[in-house]
Amino acid sequence: MSVSGLKAELKFLASIFDKNHERFRIVSWKLDELHCQFLVPQQGSPHSLPPPLTLHCNITESYPSSSPIWFVDSEDPNLTSVLERLEDTKNNNLLRQQLKWLICELCSLYNLPKHLDVEMLDQPLPTGQNGTTEEVTSEEEEEEEEMAEDNFPFDPPFVRVVLPVLSGGYVLGGGALCMELLTKQGWSSAYSIESVIMQINATLVKGKARVQFGANKNQYNLARAQQSYNSIVQIHEKNGWYTPPKEDG
Repeated sequence: MSVSGLKAELKFLASIFDKNHERFRIVSWKLDELHCQFLVPQQGSPHSLPPPLTLHCNITESYPSSSPIWFVDSEDPNLTSVLERLEDTKNNNLLRQQLKWLICELCSLYNLPKHLDVEMLDQPLPTGQNGTTEEVTSEEEEEEEEMAEDNFPFDPPFVRVVLPVLSGGYVLGGGALCMELLTKQGWSSAYSIESVIMQINATLVKGKARVQFGANKNQYNLARAQQSYNSIVQIHEKNGWYTPPKEDG
């Protein structure tokens, strides 16, 4: 899917489930992620709302060939089961259809009637006057687009952790990674995405990365990650990279 097509789909979803929706809200969105809330009325008091259920969705670069990845800020096994069933539903990777299925399942889980707005997700995306998908622009989205249009494999990809929040694992502020491989100094065009992923996994393991449960989910963002990455590159360009002895792995 093109960048403009993905933007149009995300804007369409946010127009239906805006920040004031009574049941499901898309609080924020970028090209690679959604932050959503599901509102559950308190039993016996339909106008009194407990804290909303927070859900996150990561959108990979290969979407819609690969399915979006959903997770929830809760240890409730019932919610985990819902997301596991969503992951097993491979017949449709489109975000709109996954969102419809997820909202219906959450309504069922909490004994709520299916919200009528989910039927709007079956509508085609709005189109511009020239028949093409309507374009969406903002400074943040243009910045994301520039990141997607990098010179890989001749230059290293920019990689950052979005969620969960980690301690250790050579993860810097904003979610950037301290890895020579991801700098022009340590990069080789012979690397594939698969090999990069394996190296990142090894780095997280070697750095003893641990999930910080209850940490502020907003501390990772693109701007801070880029700032941390640029700083660490400048430091290592000046002082070099330390290679540990073989017995240390």
